[in-house]
Amino acid sequence: MTIRRDTGAWRLQVWLSFGLSVMLCGSGLAWLPGADLDRAFMIMGYVFCLSTAFALAKFIRDNQDRQVDTPMWRLVVWTGFALAMGLTGWGLYRMEVQPVWKAYLGVCWLYLISNVFTLAKMLRDAHEADMLEARLQGRREALAGDSPAQ
Repeated sequence: MTIRRDTGAWRLQVWLSFGLSVMLCGSGLAWLPGADLDRAFMIMGYVFCLSTAFALAKFIRDNQDRQVDTPMWRLVVWTGFALAMGLTGWGLYRMEVQPVWKAYLGVCWLYLISNVFTLAKMLRDAHEADMLEARLQGRREALAGDSPAQ
């Protein structure tokens, strides 16, 4: 049986892209002109979006084959993600800064969220490949232990 794994180049690209999106968001927020309260709101919004996107990615992957989570948890995860994205978007739209800043922060924010889903998938795929490899190795060892050559 062949275990499919991502290439090293793909893993590097995913990590570099995620790191770049975090850096771009961080630098945009650090240099954001205007009130400290606006900056604090946006930082909290980005962190809220980041954590809820990871939770949503995990929820979707955990429930892809069969429902393992409760309907209430489904509501919490999807509502949390929708609120995080909606409130952060609303805050960005309402902020009194030049449109170029809004565009920069908006693109960085969406880049970050898309990278979260890609990174979560890559990490989960690697974990599942490791688990499959461990199971196959265990079977091989069990079969080798049953052989009459010993």
